[in-house]
Amino acid sequence: MFSYRHAFHAGNHADVLKHAVLAHVLDYMNRKDTPYWVIDTHAGAGLYRLDSDWANKNAEYADGVARLWGRDDLPPLFARYMELVRRHNIDGRLRNYPGSPWLTLEALRESDRLRLFEMHPSEAEVLVRNLEHQGRIALRQTTVYDADGFEGVKALLPPPPRRGLVLIDPSYEDKQDYRRALTTVKEGVKRFATGTYAVWYPQVQRRESTDLPRQLERLDVKSWLRVALSVKKPAATGFGLHGSGMFLVNPPWTLHAALKEAMPWLTGLLAQDDRAHFVLEQREG
Repeated sequence: MFSYRHAFHAGNHADVLKHAVLAHVLDYMNRKDTPYWVIDTHAGAGLYRLDSDWANKNAEYADGVARLWGRDDLPPLFARYMELVRRHNIDGRLRNYPGSPWLTLEALRESDRLRLFEMHPSEAEVLVRNLEHQGRIALRQTTVYDADGFEGVKALLPPPPRRGLVLIDPSYEDKQDYRRALTTVKEGVKRFATGTYAVWYPQVQRRESTDLPRQLERLDVKSWLRVALSVKKPAATGFGLHGSGMFLVNPPWTLHAALKEAMPWLTGLLAQDDRAHFVLEQREG
């Protein structure tokens, strides 16, 4: 649905959780010399200005990444995430926010590859333009497809090096995205059983958002991990995002311990009322 622009939400509490998990997964993958691919099914524009009109419409980053900015008591999981954010704000002011493609580019080695899908014509155009400013190496490592990521990922699995991460991060404005996210993982593990799949999902007052993680838990996979953060009670109106979650198939074995240490701290920091809480569950292989 072309009405969605991630710039409205860049750096919010959902991005903090999602991108800290992403950074940890990529660091873990870099422990082995073997190359890998990252496939991002809903890439967005890649890099966002927090002083833009879009970002400032609701200033969601103020209750997200801005609460971590400048602190010196971050747990390692979020210290690493903020290290990557600071690289895009070298003047000491929080003005730029790196989305998942940019955080991935920070981690990739010369032999690794990034495949980005973005259907929104304006977002895809900005994404390509932003990549061009990154230089030759980023352009050589990255391919952008202005196509449906749910469908396009099928042709890329398994990736040639037989190592990879698939990030599935739709807007869920269309309720069919919940079903399609589940199907993408289900079909993906048939093609590429050893890959890591990371699904972001919103916590909203919609039955599908509650059903999705439970449906993912029932997949026939070796191991999974779910982490979710609710920052406030659901709104009386029934609208709005009160939290989000990440569900990972074949997660790094190090991730659960890192989240167990970090999530109580993050929940306290990002809480917007006394109903804030987190959930951390896993199935070990």
